[in-house]
Amino acid sequence: MQITFVGCGDAMGSGGRFNTCFHIAGDAPPFLIDCGATSLVALKRAGIDREAIRTIFVTHFHADHFMGLPFFVLDAQQLLKRKKPLTIVGPEGLSAQFGTAMRAAFQSSATADRGFEIRLEEIAPETPRKVNGVRVTATRVRHGKDANGPFLGYRFEQGGRTLAYTGDTEWTEALIGLGRDADLLICECSFLKPQGRFHLDAETLRQNLPRAGAKRVILTHMGEEVLAERAGIGFETAEDGMTLTL
Repeated sequence: MQITFVGCGDAMGSGGRFNTCFHIAGDAPPFLIDCGATSLVALKRAGIDREAIRTIFVTHFHADHFMGLPFFVLDAQQLLKRKKPLTIVGPEGLSAQFGTAMRAAFQSSATADRGFEIRLEEIAPETPRKVNGVRVTATRVRHGKDANGPFLGYRFEQGGRTLAYTGDTEWTEALIGLGRDADLLICECSFLKPQGRFHLDAETLRQNLPRAGAKRVILTHMGEEVLAERAGIGFETAEDGMTLTL
């Protein structure tokens, strides 16, 4: 399983980083985890074969995780002349949110003849399933009371390896099960110390993550204060374009 951190920034692009988007290649067709507003630019910069991507897993509907989809779809339709189907998996409300995003970005694009099929699949939490060769389990996390909810973390199993990703969330005990013995846990970390609700911080992670027993932890979605102190934070941190193999 090869993981490329296409973008690992937060909503405000702290440190000049691209919005969240991870590319996974392995035994199954390649897939993306999240597709933030800047993701098409980041995918092109990384030289990733966009047409080969079969599935996009969305954690939630905030722009820095979701609003790259209209650009991805229009690029596939107009430039790549894509023929292969694309599956988009996400929380409850995916179909409505996708239509809204397409109309907001390119008015008539929601009903355009694309030349390829888009399959929109809502995923229920804690119900393992297989999507295009990838075994995936979604976990409900807490990213505040927001009309764009619900919010999900994901656990992927492929080729005997397990990759877990928290999505955006404050601390919840559900993260222990999500990251349990994972080969890699990608964990958002917006702050150094607790800042109330909605996001994680390094202090809380140091106190709680050892209970999950993940073999490797990499922080993503870091705010400016975390980026400034990352050399001494005690966790491995992501960089845009970084690639690793599990």
